[in-house]
Amino acid sequence: MLALQGDFAEHAAALRAAGADVREVRLPADLEELDGLIIPGGESTTIGKLLVEWQLLDPLRNRIRQGFPVWGTCAGAILLAKDVQDALPGQPLLQVMDIAVRRNAFGRQVQSFETDLEVPALGRRPFPAVFIRAPRIEEVGPRAEAVASLDDGTVVAARQEQLLATSFHPELTGDARFHRLFVEMVRGEPSSAATSRNGRPAVDRAGRKVVQPAPGAKAARLHQPSRLKPAPRAASLAHLTERPGSDAGGIDRAGRKVVQPG
Repeated sequence: MLALQGDFAEHAAALRAAGADVREVRLPADLEELDGLIIPGGESTTIGKLLVEWQLLDPLRNRIRQGFPVWGTCAGAILLAKDVQDALPGQPLLQVMDIAVRRNAFGRQVQSFETDLEVPALGRRPFPAVFIRAPRIEEVGPRAEAVASLDDGTVVAARQEQLLATSFHPELTGDARFHRLFVEMVRGEPSSAATSRNGRPAVDRAGRKVVQPAPGAKAARLHQPSRLKPAPRAASLAHLTERPGSDAGGIDRAGRKVVQPG
């Protein structure tokens, strides 16, 4: 769990609910012996700068290129994207996933909302997706595929082999299905809920049936959208505090957590 800035504590709780062991990552040495990593929502420019400052950017990029599973939510999705269409000059990015994104495409924090998404990989029950200053996935390249879209066709989740990107915040919902999906990706197993849109077992691009993992498998270490409604108040991350006098969250050199929502 990348723990430089953002809502990593909520992700950690959801991962534990999904049966995974969790380690907070702040230094290059923390990446050793990990099976996968989540880059949380927060502020993409701040997380990028902290990745550089703590000498994590290049080691993490190299591990991803070697097949290391990573899931980016909101700001994390921006960091993964090869093309950030409105990136700031010199903004540090991983640029490892074949998608193009636009930052804050759904508006300011007061325009946050929640909607139900149809996500075939998670089963028939809709997933409650919380959008807070969310990026939009503008393009999905040939190496990636869309996982979920809004009713207007806007892609809000995508996957590329061992990489997963979501515009929204699954960790704020109390629904751990996306975290279970990522744990299954880390194990190299298909989703236990993998079905096609008509409810039949899903097939891969070669036409082979996706087999559900056997019960008791070893745990990993580590719908059309409905009417939009405002995001729950808890989703504002109001309980996360910003360091006085600072305009960006993160971890200071004394090890204190400094977090800014967004």
